[in-house]
Amino acid sequence: MRTTVLAAALAATALVPATALASGAAPAVHHGPPGHERSRNAAQAAPAGLAPCGAGELCLWTKPGFSGATQAHELSTVDIESCVPLPAGRHAQALVNRTGRPVTTYQSGECAETGEFETYPGSGTWVPRSPYTVRAFKIWEN
Repeated sequence: MRTTVLAAALAATALVPATALASGAAPAVHHGPPGHERSRNAAQAAPAGLAPCGAGELCLWTKPGFSGATQAHELSTVDIESCVPLPAGRHAQALVNRTGRPVTTYQSGECAETGEFETYPGSGTWVPRSPYTVRAFKIWEN
């Protein structure tokens, strides 16, 4: 994975839910291929001031800060461990993962690992600014 130090720092910071900061809990950050790491704050509602996303959904926004057009994906409409390209002309720059499973987002529309990619825990991860434009994703089996 070719992630710059700045992008990695931004992504790690974005993964820290506001409730974890207030409680002093250590953030759960997962980079690279999916594993069994899970957030210490299991399935939770949106921290104060962050975008809502339904339980069991992956929510994507076209602009940073959870603004612009929204897409919501859930397990019943997505093949697990398959590349899901976003519709033609669509992309995302912010996301929330509440699927209960790890999700990898890709800069490439074909889930190619030659571009940037990042895996986010599924128990409640809010990313207000992706370090790259998301064009595809995969939801992984736990």
